[in-house]
Amino acid sequence: MSYNHSPFVRRVLLVLAAALGTVAVSYGVAQAQQSAGPALNPRHPERYVVQRGDTLWDIAAMFLRDPWYWPEIWQINPQIENPHLIYPGDVLSLTYVDGRPLLQVERAANVERLSPRVRVEPLEEAIPTIPYEAVGAFLTRSMILDPDALETLPYVVAPRDALMGSAGRDVYVRRADTAPVDSVFNVVHVGEPLVDPDDGETLGYEAIVVAQGRLTRAGDPATLRLNQSSRETLVGDYLVEDEAPPRLDFIPRAPEQPIDGRIISVIDGVRIIGQYQVVIINRGARDGLEPGHVLRAFKGGEVIRDRVGRRSGFGEKVRLPDEPAGIMMVFRTFDRVSYALIMEATSEIRVLDPVRNP
Repeated sequence: MSYNHSPFVRRVLLVLAAALGTVAVSYGVAQAQQSAGPALNPRHPERYVVQRGDTLWDIAAMFLRDPWYWPEIWQINPQIENPHLIYPGDVLSLTYVDGRPLLQVERAANVERLSPRVRVEPLEEAIPTIPYEAVGAFLTRSMILDPDALETLPYVVAPRDALMGSAGRDVYVRRADTAPVDSVFNVVHVGEPLVDPDDGETLGYEAIVVAQGRLTRAGDPATLRLNQSSRETLVGDYLVEDEAPPRLDFIPRAPEQPIDGRIISVIDGVRIIGQYQVVIINRGARDGLEPGHVLRAFKGGEVIRDRVGRRSGFGEKVRLPDEPAGIMMVFRTFDRVSYALIMEATSEIRVLDPVRNP
């Protein structure tokens, strides 16, 4: 018995053909979008001369709708020195290769572009990724201490001559008996614990550098001579080894793995968080975060009662969706937390609001 002309079979075949056509079109659109590269800023220039005061984020936003796609349009030229860095005077030109946008850099005329010549301008003059003035204090004067670190770090046990510790004075410290004389330490004052809102666990302690000193006598207790001081050193302050501050020449990009965290603190304790304010989030290096990773902040959905389709006298509880509220960039990571700078704020951002991949 033949079913070739059955109305039912014809309808099924038509439905299947339509479905396959939709899939093919969707796949073709997706492939076309992928091959076309990231979306450009509609007002992007074709050519731009880098200025002093520019940041990499500003330039990425000038060319891209979503600046965290910068690695997809930046073309590394191995023939120039430090090809991943951009300097004032460099010329950026937008080109297309197989339909994909790419940015090429031409070094400023006052420097030699080809290796092995040495660049005239020092490395420090490369433009930073984000404004240094917004985060400088958090690179050199602030840190997050791991909860377990307080059990092993050296600490101030007493001042010499019963005077408060300040520059030029000595303090006595314990747990520094294995450190050699002339070791340099930063003295930090430990603040309140950072508590994870998800499980109530202590993630770390905020610490502020109050002084720097050099070990002048070993032993237990050892003697530390304070040579720099921004505030008084107190009994109970801790010592951490002096380290070079993190650099600001990282690349803005989306994290390679899913991130789902929260804002757990904002510096200065403001209620509503705005652009260029520093926040602490409850995700860190162990979660795969690195400096340069871009995250989106969301305004947490409010819980309301449905008084229209209510099943009880008070109405059913309904949680509204989270809505995008801004963009932040991680600029310093610790084991379980990170510092991030708010780059854009399109709505109110508050402590405990969610942060996720952009």
